[in-house]
Amino acid sequence: MGVFDDGCGDCCYNWRDFCWCLLCIGILLVIALIVVLVVAFGFVLQPTITVDDASLTRLALVTTPTAALAYNLTLTLTVRNRNWAMSMKNVEPLEAKYKFDGQQFERIQVADKGEKHGAKKTRVYRLSSGNDAAAVPTLGNAGVAEFKKENGTGTFEVEVAVTGKVKYTARVTKCEIKAKCPLKLQLVPPGQAPPAVVFQKVKCKLDKAEKNC
Repeated sequence: MGVFDDGCGDCCYNWRDFCWCLLCIGILLVIALIVVLVVAFGFVLQPTITVDDASLTRLALVTTPTAALAYNLTLTLTVRNRNWAMSMKNVEPLEAKYKFDGQQFERIQVADKGEKHGAKKTRVYRLSSGNDAAAVPTLGNAGVAEFKKENGTGTFEVEVAVTGKVKYTARVTKCEIKAKCPLKLQLVPPGQAPPAVVFQKVKCKLDKAEKNC
């Protein structure tokens, strides 16, 4: 019974056929190697970013001399490199920007420039920050009204925008990372019991990848 259906099946009965058999096997191995390399390095998968946990213990509005927010926020940000052969390297710092009603009130560095993220690896970043008066000069009357509305319910909508730029193994293109993570956070001042509703993990939405990314 033949091994191959392409003319190599009746080989290996004498030295000439044996040589042809080795040649066929070598060609198939080269083709298989090319396919593996194309799959491994020819296509980029964007990372997945999630907020696994978050806690808001203070969020207060300061209106003088300018609009500002006093806050304390901790969160667990998880970044997974989905590529099985390519590692990622930060060519710009990975940052998280906190926004209320679409207006940025804080900017946090998550990872340094030059940090490497291995293939199929997951990194967990625990971010904890606070400010007595984080300026939000563009909050405006509409933002103040939205704050008062949400303050009345005790649940605030805060967006975490993750940005960065990475380079993948064996590729020249530098790829931007832009993700939005909309959070609904129940305010729990220090000393109070935790909320009855447990925080649900949020999968961040990434912008459409650029060409070659």
